[in-house]
Amino acid sequence: MLEVKNISFEVAQNDGTTQIIKDLSFTVPTGRLTVITGPNGGGKSTLAKLIMGLEKVTSGQILWNGQEITDKSVTDRARLGIGYAFQQPPRFKGMKISRLLELAHGSPLSEEECCSYLSKVGLCAREYISREIDATLSGGELKRIEIATLLAKKPELAIFDEPEAGIDLWSFAMLVDTFDKLRKSGEQTVVIISHQERILQLADDIMILQDGGIRAYGPKEEIFPTLNSINMVSHACMTNERGTC
Repeated sequence: MLEVKNISFEVAQNDGTTQIIKDLSFTVPTGRLTVITGPNGGGKSTLAKLIMGLEKVTSGQILWNGQEITDKSVTDRARLGIGYAFQQPPRFKGMKISRLLELAHGSPLSEEECCSYLSKVGLCAREYISREIDATLSGGELKRIEIATLLAKKPELAIFDEPEAGIDLWSFAMLVDTFDKLRKSGEQTVVIISHQERILQLADDIMILQDGGIRAYGPKEEIFPTLNSINMVSHACMTNERGTC
C-alpha cells in the first residue's frame, strides 16, 4: 500500500518560492489501478516523480508497505519494488532492446519472452529486439519500449506517466488491453497519469489533481461522471485515442 501524508513540494524562483504540491494526503490500496488526471500544470507528473524519488518533497512523508521512503533514493525505491515509466524516456546508445528487457527483468529472457513484452505495447517484436536504443527510434517507439521494460520488471508499484503520449491508435488499443489485464490480475499496484478516457475507464479509483491539490478522489463510479462538469480537461483530451492532447 502506498501512503502519502501531508506532502508539499516547492521550487525556488527569483521572486521567492512557488508551491507545486500543496499538503497532499492519500492512500493507494494494494492491487488497485489508480488514474491521476487533471488540467495541465496541476502537479500530476511532479507527484509521480515525488513518489519515485526523482524529486524530493519539501515536507511530509511517503510510505510504501508501511516503510517510510521519504528520504530514500530512486535506487532504494526500485529495490523495494517501485517502478516508473517516464513521459519522455531516455536513450541508451549501444544497448540492444533485448538486453534492456533482460536488465529490467533481472535474468536472461528468451527471444520469445522478449517478443511477448514488446507485443504487449504494439511493437512488431522481432523487428526490434536486436535494435539499439538510440536516435533511430522515434519518440513513440521509445515510449513503448520503456513501458515494455516496466512490464518485464513487474514492480509491486508501477507508475506510468502519460503512457498514451506519442502512441498510435493501434498500439494504444494494445496498451489499454495490457493495463486492463494488469488491473484484473490484482498482482500489481498501478498508478497512471493520464487524460485519456479509455484509461480513465479502466481505473478502480480516479484522483483529480488541480493547482497542486486534490479536487476529488474516489472510486471510478463516483468520480468519472463528474469530470465534464469540473471542466478540468478539454473535450478533445477526453476523446482522443491517439494520446496527442
